[in-house]
Amino acid sequence: MVKYFFNETDIKSKWDHVFSAFWQRYPNPFSTHVLTEDVVFRKVTEDHQLVTRRLLTKTNRLPRWAERFFPTNLSRSVYILEDSVVDPINKRLTTYTWNLNHTTLMTVRERCVFQESENRPAWTELKREAWISSGVYGFSRPIQEFGLARFKSNQAKAMKGLEYALANLHGDGQPWHLRDSVKDASEKAKETVLAASEKAKHLASAAAASPQKPSQYV
Repeated sequence: MVKYFFNETDIKSKWDHVFSAFWQRYPNPFSTHVLTEDVVFRKVTEDHQLVTRRLLTKTNRLPRWAERFFPTNLSRSVYILEDSVVDPINKRLTTYTWNLNHTTLMTVRERCVFQESENRPAWTELKREAWISSGVYGFSRPIQEFGLARFKSNQAKAMKGLEYALANLHGDGQPWHLRDSVKDASEKAKETVLAASEKAKHLASAAAASPQKPSQYV
């Protein structure tokens, strides 16, 4: 089983501006969990597309209910690989991201497409997909639910960060509002995170008290 996430957002800004803001969104006050970003590969293809691979380091604090199942020295940082393809002719930016470590606990794969709106050239359409999976025997479902809730919360922050970069790009210092209410999405995501955490904590406690607690991970 894999948890799936899909979201569409209309950004009130031209694709050229969104494309520029994408590369300038770190650091920002909404993404303090992003510690480093490094370009490890970049080239221009024969059909004039820009291909880039970046390595991002982010904090990855485990929920309290999960700490009892994992070593205390487990790294609290997660390494994210981001591949992106820029198509300037069709005005499309496609990104693929996935985590390199902690893959037994959870794997999160994300695909984003920033595309100029056909009907409104002054707007940019963003389609975001994510797939969350876990290889922890007996706990994959609650971990996936927690991962999905955390992803929703983080993507709301990511949109706020993009707003921040757009505001800086335009030099007005004002929030660059999107059609969707990121504030409302963030509040809902927080509620979902709390609910998923409580459910996972309850399941973890029940498993710890059971004589059939799994002793290995796959």
